[in-house]
Amino acid sequence: MLKIGITGGIGSGKTTVCRIFAHLNIPVYNADDRAKWLMVNDLGLKQEIQRIIGSKAYHKDGQLNRSHIGHIIFNDPTILKALNQVVHPAVFTDGDNWFKKQTGPYAIKEAALFYETSSYHTMDKMIVVTAPHELRIERVMGRDEITREAIEARMDKQLPEAEKVSRADFVIYNDGEKMLIPQVMDIHRKLLNGK
Repeated sequence: MLKIGITGGIGSGKTTVCRIFAHLNIPVYNADDRAKWLMVNDLGLKQEIQRIIGSKAYHKDGQLNRSHIGHIIFNDPTILKALNQVVHPAVFTDGDNWFKKQTGPYAIKEAALFYETSSYHTMDKMIVVTAPHELRIERVMGRDEITREAIEARMDKQLPEAEKVSRADFVIYNDGEKMLIPQVMDIHRKLLNGK
């Protein structure tokens, strides 16, 4: 079974592309969703997060205090690095265990920071979803109701889009002009043929 990674900058449309693959009955592991789940449900990880961020990292009901954590990590790169050093390995292990349970011709892991964390080395092929800078900003502003400045700050923490595209085995252009489904179907056929 092939292990396929899907990545792209914030607002590029990774999740939309993954939904199309899911409709083709291809299993999809969403690293961001699993990270959020693990940060609440993995007791060891939860303790590490509280050690790094403090007791205010969680609400009284046990849920993540996202606004508090977000404020701290975006203002202190050393805390962000410490947090990543405990969360990323937990997600990597969880994803690796998930892949071992898959039985189809290929399965997909969706993650924003494949290249930034060098975890792309563990994939057989990489798909990069790309979209124009301004379109990405518009999408995220509409989706998350955050400012342009906040989005650009997040973009600055990610590898430039052109760099990701240059490293990809496959590129999906989500620019609002090229149809997504034919692009996905083309990649799907190639992966079924082991290419």
